Amino acid sequence: MRLRHFAIIFAVMVGVAVGVSTFTFHYARGASYLSNDPKACVNCHIMNDQYDGWLQSPHHAVAVCNDCHVPHDFVGKWIAKAANGYHHSKAFTLQNFHEPIMITPHNADTLQANCLRCHGDLVSEIVHGSRETHVGDGTIKCVQCHRRVGHGP
Repeated sequence: MRLRHFAIIFAVMVGVAVGVSTFTFHYARGASYLSNDPKACVNCHIMNDQYDGWLQSPHHAVAVCNDCHVPHDFVGKWIAKAANGYHHSKAFTLQNFHEPIMITPHNADTLQANCLRCHGDLVSEIVHGSRETHVGDGTIKCVQCHRRVGHGP
């Protein structure tokens, strides 16, 4: 008898967890984050300025958010998307994020690596060693001079 009650309670708890998770994923347009569509980035209103800036930027015609902001290897891309998704959803749910939104040092390193992935041959002498170093160590970073290139005026 006890085992049956436990099984029913467990099934109800699992059902509620799956139901709440499914509703939350749908409500937050979770599937959109699995795509390359830049409109996924404006699911949260705080990113509207960045999206509008990207529409006006020189990179609009050649790059989407993922081209600059996530690694390009398969595993790295999905780890970054999962980690950023977790941190973003937690910050927006708890309303404890910095305004204006700012890039983290780890994500800034990813951004730098992606700048060099596309433009490395052109700027290799200027940013020599930037792939192996971290933001804040004195190494020249592309966004020091080109802060608005990805998000326009």
